[in-house]
Amino acid sequence: RAHARTRDAQDPARPGCYPRRMTSPQAARSSPRLACVLALVVLAGACSPAARVYDARGVVRDVQKEYAQLVIEHEDIEGLMPAMTMNFGVGDPALLETLEPGDRIEFRLEVTPRSYRVLEAKVVGEEGDAKGGGFGAAPVDRDPAPAFRLTDQAGKPVALADLAGKVVLLDFVYTRCPGPCPILTGRQVDVQRALRSELRAKTWFVSISLDPEHDTPERLREYARARGADLAHWSFLTGSTAEVDAVLASYGVGKTRAAGDEIEHFVVTFLIDADGRIASRFVGTEDAPAELVRAIERLAG
Repeated sequence: RAHARTRDAQDPARPGCYPRRMTSPQAARSSPRLACVLALVVLAGACSPAARVYDARGVVRDVQKEYAQLVIEHEDIEGLMPAMTMNFGVGDPALLETLEPGDRIEFRLEVTPRSYRVLEAKVVGEEGDAKGGGFGAAPVDRDPAPAFRLTDQAGKPVALADLAGKVVLLDFVYTRCPGPCPILTGRQVDVQRALRSELRAKTWFVSISLDPEHDTPERLREYARARGADLAHWSFLTGSTAEVDAVLASYGVGKTRAAGDEIEHFVVTFLIDADGRIASRFVGTEDAPAELVRAIERLAG
């Protein structure tokens, strides 16, 4: 196969980090005050601080067309994160048609407070050993959600069976995560705040630590409070390494220790219905809070 396949998948509504088109110079000169305002708009709006773009290199480990996700084993991304394997959303699902596991790529990554998204990728080589995603097989919709019994941020035991009759939004994070975990928790906080009071009473949020050796109940409590989680309806869970690893395996999340404190893991959120069955899966961080709110309303409304 040719090694020069490329696809620009940037959002056409935001083609890049360029100054926005202004009114004519004559119009600006007609009002000194307007000229000052426009100058401020140019400086403030030329490149939104909420979105940053990084150049990166890595190897494609899995192409998940169903979820519009790429699993990439990437090198250090200067100024963002060390080398690790993780899943990223893509700006245009058509990009997935140009890539295969084992492709060595150069790619551009857009980072916002809400998502990590591959804008474009160019194949520059192939790796002989295409390992695949390596994150395990997640349970599918309508499967019974695997049971767990762990310890929450207050040091109290919490089991999935204790939450019977509630809709459960379950994810997996760790407090030293440099990338997607704070974004994921922030999205769930937005979901929690958007729920009507009667729906909030029927919904429970659960976040299971991927790093139980470090994430004590106290550290999980600090992490949750720093991000605005309402702990009256949210359990941040930890346990022994064996207990947590068994839960991760049962949900197909998997984890691999990378350099330093980094943990490679599959970013996924499970929506579990009141009968304890998996109703939906949301892979990555691309799904907007409103989509999750609608899914909860369909189950609990």
